[in-house]
Parts: sequence; C-alpha cells; structure tokens
Amino acid sequence: MNPDAGAGDRLALAVLAQYRIATTEQMHLVISPGVRIEQTRRRLAKLRAEGLVDRITLAQAGRTRVWFPTVHGARIAFEWPELRGRRPPKNAGDRTAVRLRTGHGLTETALAFLQDARHRGDLFRPLDWIPEVHHPLGSSEAVIPDALMYYQSRGDDGGHGSMMRAFLEIDRATMGPERLAAKIPAYTRLHTHTPTQPGRRRTIGQEPPPEE
Repeated sequence: MNPDAGAGDRLALAVLAQYRIATTEQMHLVISPGVRIEQTRRRLAKLRAEGLVDRITLAQAGRTRVWFPTVHGARIAFEWPELRGRRPPKNAGDRTAVRLRTGHGLTETALAFLQDARHRGDLFRPLDWIPEVHHPLGSSEAVIPDALMYYQSRGDDGGHGSMMRAFLEIDRATMGPERLAAKIPAYTRLHTHTPTQPGRRRTIGQEPPPEE
C-alpha cells in the first residue's frame, strides 16, 4: 500500500468530517491543489466505496453535488488525534440534514483563507478551520461562531510570526441585522468570561485556561 495514499485518504476524511460538506472541487483545492483533480475524484470514490463518505445534490444551491461523511466515517475520523476533543455534529450522515444544510458557503470561506495563506507563506492548515464551536458563557448561554480559525502569520525574518485565533461570522442572509448585532455583546462577555470548575470559586481577574 502506498503510505502517501493512506495519508491522503485520512486527510480527506478528516477534512470532510470537520467541514461537514464540500464539493469535489473544494475538497481538491483544500487537500491536494498540486495534483490533478481526477486524483481527488478517485480518492473520494474510494472512500465512498468503503462506506466512509457519500454525496447528495443540493437543490437550493443550483443542484450542486456535495460530499459528506457517513455515520461510520464520522465516527472513525473523530477518534483520531487530529480531531481530538471535537464531537461529530448532530445528524452526522443524515442525508436529509445534509440536504438542508447551508455549510457549503463556510467551506468556500475556509478555502479563501487557505489559498491566501499559501500565497503569503503563512501557516494555516486545512484542519485549523473548525465550524460552529460551542463556547459556554454559563447560565445556559453560549457563543457559537460560524467558524473558529487558528492562523499563524509569517515573520519578517521568514520564521513564524504571531499566532492568531479568530471567530468568524459569515453573513448568509439567514439572520436579520438585529440578531447579528446582538452577537457582539455575547463575544464581549466571552472575552472576559472565566470558566469555573465544580467546587471552586472564580477569582476576579483570573485568566481563562487555554482552549484545547
């Protein structure tokens, strides 16, 4: 077995499990832009034959065909170290849920950042883009951005520059301006929020622990 092919299959499944849906072209540009797209098509077809991914046509997106992980594929991918601490989304592998999902635009946004980072020489890998991460605020409140992104810029001397963590809200015309504006105070509360552990009192001014 070609070890490079195995690594490529693993990356393809991990990306699709994390991004949730993507077209063939998007998958190609995310995981292997340096080869012919036929190689990506064969890889996805192989994963489909193994029951790890499937595809469906989105009627609301000009009958675009997208790939998504099956329940079996998501279960396998989310056991890997590169996806440690993350959980498969609800309804993973459900064809109806996939058909009604609007995540196709999220993948397009991730791809734009990836292509720009490659051009600049910055460090931003496919799995540094994580959709809809739940950030609790306490009292049953939470902030769930459209995506969480880890990005490291290139330093002036050619080394690594500053490491950034950013939340992204992507306007897909599914929410009115008032509801979008209401998210800003929630992010402010998250910035100053210190999670408390059971049995311990929070110390004023205590820095929150780093997110895994």
